[in-house]
Amino acid sequence: QLQASGGGLVQGGGSLRLSCVASGFTFADYAVGWFRQAPGKGREAVSCISSSTGITDYTAKGRFTISRDNTKNTVYLQINSLKAEDTAAYYCAAGRSIILSNLRQEAAYDYWGQGTQVTVSS
Repeated sequence: QLQASGGGLVQGGGSLRLSCVASGFTFADYAVGWFRQAPGKGREAVSCISSSTGITDYTAKGRFTISRDNTKNTVYLQINSLKAEDTAAYYCAAGRSIILSNLRQEAAYDYWGQGTQVTVSS
């Protein structure tokens, strides 16, 4: 099970930190990805982090920072300099044995959280 939180309404230029807490499986063995879906659009990968090596894969370098704390079964997504186009529902997902080249592929993930809404006002 994955529980995402931290979304909200924020002014453009502001920052948010999203959290994703895992339970029911060995979190450290799983890669975690953050995906988002804006109204009327498909879901896209935002940022992903592998399990063992912690290699990260950013979609928007410089504004998104992903990190994980395996002692807390939690992955974070820090988003800075928020823009109106960042408005979306943000989902976290976890998958085991994902090779690095597949980190952005939705089908590679086994568990999905319920999503947390981020709304950026201009």
